[in-house]
Amino acid sequence: MHDLSFFRENLGLFEQMARNRGIALDLDGLRALDRERRDCITAVERLKAERNKASEEIARVKKAGQDAGALIAEMKRVGDQVKRQDEHAAALDERLRDFMLTVPNLPHGTVPVGRGAAENVEVRRWGTPPTFDFQPKPHWEVGERAGILDLARAAKMSGARFALYRGLGARLERALANFMLDTHTAAGYTEILPPFIVNTQSLVGVGQLPKFASDMFHIEGTDLWLTPTAEVELTNLYRDETLDAAQLPIRVCAWTACFRSEAGAAGKDTRGIARQHQFQKVELFKFTRPEESYAELESLATSAEVILQKLGLHYRVMQLCTGDMGFASSKTYDIEVWLPSTGEFKEISSCSNCEAFQARRSGIRYKPEGSKKSDFVHTLNGSGLAVGRTWLAIVENYQQADGSIVIPEVLLSYMGTDRILTTTC
Repeated sequence: MHDLSFFRENLGLFEQMARNRGIALDLDGLRALDRERRDCITAVERLKAERNKASEEIARVKKAGQDAGALIAEMKRVGDQVKRQDEHAAALDERLRDFMLTVPNLPHGTVPVGRGAAENVEVRRWGTPPTFDFQPKPHWEVGERAGILDLARAAKMSGARFALYRGLGARLERALANFMLDTHTAAGYTEILPPFIVNTQSLVGVGQLPKFASDMFHIEGTDLWLTPTAEVELTNLYRDETLDAAQLPIRVCAWTACFRSEAGAAGKDTRGIARQHQFQKVELFKFTRPEESYAELESLATSAEVILQKLGLHYRVMQLCTGDMGFASSKTYDIEVWLPSTGEFKEISSCSNCEAFQARRSGIRYKPEGSKKSDFVHTLNGSGLAVGRTWLAIVENYQQADGSIVIPEVLLSYMGTDRILTTTC
């Protein structure tokens, strides 16, 4: 959310932002709403002045022993008007707040202007694609042949876009999550295990609500939702708190299941496990001083890249353009892993600096050294990594001609074997 005074004073900036992001923003409606709100507040102040004056006059008249009935009736009438106008002003404030909750973050000045993914900019690559002396298969074929992935039984249990891992497939999922957490905590992140169910206020604070309600699972009859990402829980660690500057930066990580309805993803990645209603992810999150947040964004991306490098997976880093960037983000890097079955890169992590956008919505402040006034922290988030997509990347990149899958060296101690062999179930 943006500061309302800043928003009013910089409407041209927000008009340009809307054009750059390719979205519609009803600023004329906002102007009319804000004008009505100001007029209402002015009317309330005028009526309250009348009421105060009438109260003084009533006291004078009574002191003089005169009948104050007419003045009292008039004061009651004015008081009723004040109440109605106060209620109207409160309703306008609520509408204004609801509007402000739909306004996305301002992109950083270094973000390229573009309408969609085709205009994202490649920043760097690491490694090279593996070579095969056979035609590499997609992960769902390799996984089913090896007896480690069973999509049919998952569909029988829960429907489409769910996965069932079996045997060493389940162990590989668990090994990857443990490997990621061990790597990140060794690098200075504090591990958090949060709830997987969150309340509405937590989702509003992070920017998921009200805009993305259709993309999530709501628990009927409650104020609770299944978490779409641990970014929600980690943002809300310090909601409505003021942190000491000496605490910053705070770096935390969490493994959670994530739940998404994928309402806007019809027809996308319908085969395999690339896009699921339920998946596991290790999330990285930072609370930082504003002047340090962009250096921390670079190190956040590095933390995610280290996982891919240790696993020996070829990837590239893309800077997203204005039209492809998330609602809460000021600047985002997507990390995309190479998939041999398609000969293309696939997003496996998204690392973003949200500046003060989430902190303002969530009331997360810090007090700079030597200052009597608090300021909002900057928040940063990134996948470190999406576990399921890392699973499928390993299955595809390390598949062998006989259908077996070689285990990357860094996972040997977690897996207890160096290869997943083909089997039948």
